[in-house]
Amino acid sequence: MLKNQKHKKRSEMGLKADHKPHAVCIPFPAQGHINPMLQIAKILHFKGFHITFVNTEFIHKRLKLNSIANSSINGFSNFRFETIPDGIQPAGDEDGGAEAPHQDMPSLFHSILNKFSTPFCDLIHKLNDSSCSGVPPVTCIVADGGLTFTLDVARRFGIPIGIFWVASACATLAYTQYHQLIERGLAPLKDESYLTNGYLETSIDWIPGLKNIRLKDLPPFFRTTDPNDPFLKWVLTEVEKASTASALILNTFDSLEQDALQALCAMYPHLYTIGPFQLLVDQIDDDDELKLMGSSLWKEHSECLAWLDSKQPNSVLYVNFGSTTTMTLDELTEFAWGLANSKKQFLWVIRADLVKGGSEILPPEFAEEIVDRGFLTSWCPQEQVLKHPSVGVFLSHMGWNSSLESVCGGVPLICWPFIADQMTNSRYACTEWGVGLELEKVERNEVEKLVKELFEGEKGKEMKKKVMEWKRKAEEATFPGGSSCKNLDKLLEILVGNNDNNN
Repeated sequence: MLKNQKHKKRSEMGLKADHKPHAVCIPFPAQGHINPMLQIAKILHFKGFHITFVNTEFIHKRLKLNSIANSSINGFSNFRFETIPDGIQPAGDEDGGAEAPHQDMPSLFHSILNKFSTPFCDLIHKLNDSSCSGVPPVTCIVADGGLTFTLDVARRFGIPIGIFWVASACATLAYTQYHQLIERGLAPLKDESYLTNGYLETSIDWIPGLKNIRLKDLPPFFRTTDPNDPFLKWVLTEVEKASTASALILNTFDSLEQDALQALCAMYPHLYTIGPFQLLVDQIDDDDELKLMGSSLWKEHSECLAWLDSKQPNSVLYVNFGSTTTMTLDELTEFAWGLANSKKQFLWVIRADLVKGGSEILPPEFAEEIVDRGFLTSWCPQEQVLKHPSVGVFLSHMGWNSSLESVCGGVPLICWPFIADQMTNSRYACTEWGVGLELEKVERNEVEKLVKELFEGEKGKEMKKKVMEWKRKAEEATFPGGSSCKNLDKLLEILVGNNDNNN
């Protein structure tokens, strides 16, 4: 494992103390992107890299306020945090208060495209001035797939760059087909009636590497009637620019997404699957305090772990819709009574901003019904929860981080996708990987039925068996000699400049 390879791997890479490689890691400023980028940074740091982790000022303030071990956000000798301005006014509390997690997305996209490049370049210039910075010169960049302006920055400084796509391989492949949707006249939509007239049920059989896919299963940024829609244009631009990167990085493992990866590799030869990241981070020395560094934009409440300790194995339903999903009060109420009527024990994360309009009040009779069976919290340490033996099923929005964490925990899924790659992840979990059932309509009877099916029914037993098989394969991929470990070694060679494919 990584613990036993520490000195060996650094020696193989030639990472001498006076020539320590320096990676600048910059995530898209949102929770689901920060988490896996911090995992990459920890892995690189363990492999001998000096790390500079770059957040926006807004995000950094929230991390200092809310993260586990938030004192470590000040950094260590070889792992430091820097900030750049985001170019927009923060939404809500300008100090990044506990209840101000989001910023206006259109404004943020515009700022990324037009205002991030200059301060990012200035930061690298500052880091390269060793007389002032006290750190090694920057030798590579690892950037989010939504920040491809960094490709131009890498070329300017003559250093390699790895672009990290936060989505699954199947969803990433779907993004690459947006140009085909336009050429085939499938997007943009003719008018808004196409959202409800059954058009999205159209099957697609022309994308190599994607099986049993419908229009509704693709990331939904193409569901616009405007040919100049900024989000649609952004996806098209980012996918095209990414092909010039020194390396493309995915948080997945080969056996899980073989067909999609084969198709992607035909388009992007320098593609490296090095996941699941969490399993690589788990192998870092336990006494490394960096391992404990959190990345939550919400204050995590760990009291639920003690509550889980009191429950029987595989007896608890975990419910969390991620950091951006919102719903109506009616939907919240239907979920609540579906959970209550299932008579199962559940741990439910209800963010302060989960309900549109900011009201998440549940009726008092609900609280009476779930006494001793339900635990409600505003945020929790999800990876620890999904590893807990008491958790038997996960009702999820199907973000890729959550989906992988569920697989690594051996927990089958009830899938309620909301946006972006979640649609594709949900479809694959249900039809290809055999680990989930999709909740197609938020009605209490449907919620109750799926919960009971996964805990008591034959489908639930089959999915538990299947997810445990995928868990084993994920672990094999991240063991020495596994596909992800081999790919990580290749990626490291590129990032330290020992490969001819650098920019």
